[in-house]
Amino acid sequence: MSDLIHLIKLSVGSESVEQIEDWQRNRSKQRAGGHYYHITRMWPKREKELLNGGSIYWVVKGLLQARQRIIGLEERIGDDGIRRCAIVLDPDLIRTATAPKRPFQGWRYLKPEDAPPDLGKSRENDDTLPPELAGALAEIGVL
Repeated sequence: MSDLIHLIKLSVGSESVEQIEDWQRNRSKQRAGGHYYHITRMWPKREKELLNGGSIYWVVKGLLQARQRIIGLEERIGDDGIRRCAIVLDPDLIRTATAPKRPFQGWRYLKPEDAPPDLGKSRENDDTLPPELAGALAEIGVL
């Protein structure tokens, strides 16, 4: 059995996890077979590990806040003729413990031991802290 790896990605322009969800379900044209896919120029070299239960972890306003299970990688050829990777995602966004992350370009691999834990079902509907407060509390280890 192969190892497991995740991806981490900034959700540029998103103000909240709810906004990601709205974009994916209602506004994005990046859908195939009923699933949203995220386009990236680089094809992950660790494909087998990603497809062994990996997720994409979303950073919103400097804080890692949610994840989605990766269900496939598909080739997409753009209008410009360039090959790209469509990361096909499970529709469920799973809230995670908040963790501060500095800005970065593209996506990065995230080891399972470095991934924040999922919030329990009982905490998914908790009031969301303002991002600045959640970030400050995460930096001092409270969240």
